Amino acid sequence: MSDEKDIGVLMCVCTGKCPGFAKMDIWDFINRVRVELPVEYAFIHPQLCEEDGDRFLEDFLRPGRRYLVAGCAPNMQYKLFRDAFKKAGLDVNKDLIPLDIREMTTDQAVELVEKTLEEHEEKEGEKNE
Repeated sequence: MSDEKDIGVLMCVCTGKCPGFAKMDIWDFINRVRVELPVEYAFIHPQLCEEDGDRFLEDFLRPGRRYLVAGCAPNMQYKLFRDAFKKAGLDVNKDLIPLDIREMTTDQAVELVEKTLEEHEEKEGEKNE
């Protein structure tokens, strides 16, 4: 992987009570992602789909960056975050990288993020050729 860090990772834990995260140590996951992988930052939000999550995204998102959201099903993420991405001048279909990490162990989730980042870098490299 290159040293370029143009992706921010947001983990949405659905209030921390979702049984889909029972096999994962969310703190170990987010710390491993932010320390071991080539990302600009990584953090946990309790519930991005709520009103405060919308306000947070409106304030936080900015053009020129891609956002990997580790949380629920990708089709839900596209629906839930479409408006916030649009308001920020982003294209949810290009600038959101949604990953469903529910029902995974910490290691499985970190491996999925790493694999996804590698695939993203390969695609970006092909575009620039």
